[in-house]
Amino acid sequence: MRKVSGTSMSGKSILKVLAAAAVIWGLSVPSASALEFKFAHSGSLEHQYHIGAEYFKKLVEEKSGGEIKVNIFPQAQLGSEREEAEGVRMGTIEVTAIAAGGALPGFVPEMQVLGVPYLFKSRAQAYKALDGEVGAELNRCMEAKGFRNLAYWEVGFRNFTNGIRPIKTPADMKDLKIRVQESKIWMEFISRLGGIPTPIPFSELYSALQQKVVDGEENPVATIYSMKYYEVQKYLSLDRHTYEAAAVLANPKWFAGLTPDQQTIILEAAAETSDYQRKFLEDQEVQQLDVIRKAGVEILENPDIDAFAEATKDLYKVLGDVIPESLIEKIRAGS
Repeated sequence: MRKVSGTSMSGKSILKVLAAAAVIWGLSVPSASALEFKFAHSGSLEHQYHIGAEYFKKLVEEKSGGEIKVNIFPQAQLGSEREEAEGVRMGTIEVTAIAAGGALPGFVPEMQVLGVPYLFKSRAQAYKALDGEVGAELNRCMEAKGFRNLAYWEVGFRNFTNGIRPIKTPADMKDLKIRVQESKIWMEFISRLGGIPTPIPFSELYSALQQKVVDGEENPVATIYSMKYYEVQKYLSLDRHTYEAAAVLANPKWFAGLTPDQQTIILEAAAETSDYQRKFLEDQEVQQLDVIRKAGVEILENPDIDAFAEATKDLYKVLGDVIPESLIEKIRAGS
């Protein structure tokens, strides 16, 4: 488990002693370190974001002895992912979890590196990059644009679904309207495969599929399951074209204003949640695929990934103005 360095917890311990004494003597002693903040996300109550948010809340409140309270606002209650990110940057939302390669590149273009197809070959490679030098470099990019990244949680490897036909080769993508995240790399990716990229907010995707505004979408198995996209799609192709991380963003000014003890608690909880959530999601995938299959979705487990990779092998070059090739090579070196 990754560790986060921090300061002594002596201040919190003293407060606990004072609180205990107050109970004995029947006195009321307010906590000088009491804190309450909002955690917003756009996922359902079964989504990866919510799995992480609930565990994070549990850890923060336990570690602080109840002196820090986390209020979770799921299901886009405080807006779309773009609006949540803007809220964090403005300070109206303290913390959010959003797709690092999805809405975030609209603010931090460098995050598009996570949208380079077939760059990540395994979870282990993704974790090594995000928890190491690559993640630290991307964190600096986020901080320069007004975000303090607390941790990288998991969304998962993305796959294609659609309601028209099975997708085994790039030729099967021709003229399919595919919902994409709103960034240059995603638009070019679908176009390169012969599809029609169509940006739609995550919170509106289910209805867009149901009403056939788009033919398909691409998301991790856990998202397809938790958001119930399998109810309105017929085919799932497990090509695992990109790995999606969730950036857990805090407002920098708000975070800097916390006590050292509070900062330590929040950072430790975010890191520990990352370990827990990643393992939980990996363990659940087989069961989720079984539910999707039983719902009538045809699952193609062995699409021609080599053909997809060949068709998009130089796609990263469209990011040459914002992503140094050296960063891509660092990720590849960890495969």
